[in-house]
Amino acid sequence: MLISENSIEVRYAETDQMGIVYHANYLVWMEIGRTKLIKDMGFNYAELEAEGILSPVLDIQASYKKPLKYGQTATVLTWIEKYDGLRVTYGYKILTDTGELAVSGSSIHVCVKKDSFRPISIKKLYPDWHQAYEKNKKEEAE
Repeated sequence: MLISENSIEVRYAETDQMGIVYHANYLVWMEIGRTKLIKDMGFNYAELEAEGILSPVLDIQASYKKPLKYGQTATVLTWIEKYDGLRVTYGYKILTDTGELAVSGSSIHVCVKKDSFRPISIKKLYPDWHQAYEKNKKEEAE
């Protein structure tokens, strides 16, 4: 299973009045993690979009455990939790600069045609992506 790692320095603009990272910013960091994971597998999401394929979020979940603050560095870990040839579930852990769990989460995506928003089969239309997702997804026994 491939786990992508990204470091993000918490910027002042990402914090709220309490001085901690505003909760919606973690969703942006998850997107950064997904993009990096796809790149680490040898692909480019922007190229997929240029071909008229989008990957909207069907569901997203985040559990907040420990706050991150301005000046800290977050580590975003991203992996493929589940994949069935059509839907992809990404898993996330966002860690504090001391390695403590700040946020855990997941997001479910499906690829669709941009013009019709009809789902496509990654397995059929993008066999190279399919193979990479199969190879790098979390094992059932884990």
